Amino acid sequence: MTQTLHIDFVSDIVCPWCVVGLGGLQAALETLKGEGIEAQVHFQPFELNPQMPAEGENIVDHIGRKYGSTPEQSAANRAMITQRAAEAWPGFDMRMGPDSRIWNTFDAHRLLHWAATIGLAEQKALKTALFTAHFTDGRTMTDPGVLADAAAAAGLDRDKAVEVLADDLYAAEVRAAEALWVSRGINSVPAVVVEGKWLISGGQPASVFEDALRKMAGEL
Repeated sequence: MTQTLHIDFVSDIVCPWCVVGLGGLQAALETLKGEGIEAQVHFQPFELNPQMPAEGENIVDHIGRKYGSTPEQSAANRAMITQRAAEAWPGFDMRMGPDSRIWNTFDAHRLLHWAATIGLAEQKALKTALFTAHFTDGRTMTDPGVLADAAAAAGLDRDKAVEVLADDLYAAEVRAAEALWVSRGINSVPAVVVEGKWLISGGQPASVFEDALRKMAGEL
């Protein structure tokens, strides 16, 4: 018999550790499928920088201002995360550099909410496309055209995506979801919430997800 877990993956599209975590989770689920354990993954919104202006901020300046890191420390951290991403998600091309930018992601979360109304597979495809647009292609993630292109790359209706972005659709739903997860104690991402009661925090490797999900499935 197949056991299907409900997983809420709380994350932001400009969070590199969320790439690492999603890669690890996907690899773990692929392994666990052979043991009859599967999951429905729902992507939930979290904004790392909700006050970020539309023009964004240079990543080195941002990390220095937020965490006090020197440019050298920032570069070393980017290199380490890039390596972790390559290990966790083979094939994902992370190209963070000193000229990369951090963006306001509210519109991207509205688009992800829309995708979820179509289906979980569509939402996952859009999540991947948004990660690629930001981390691989270095696109401007506050540009409605860029977001609509990501929707099209994910196989979604580009014209409908443009409509969602232009009409401010799903803004209230995204705000409510963000507030809900914060009220539940989520203050950093990625946060992987299983069956609404277990939490796996951070960009964990596949082995950690495997062990945790196997144990959780056994307790249901």
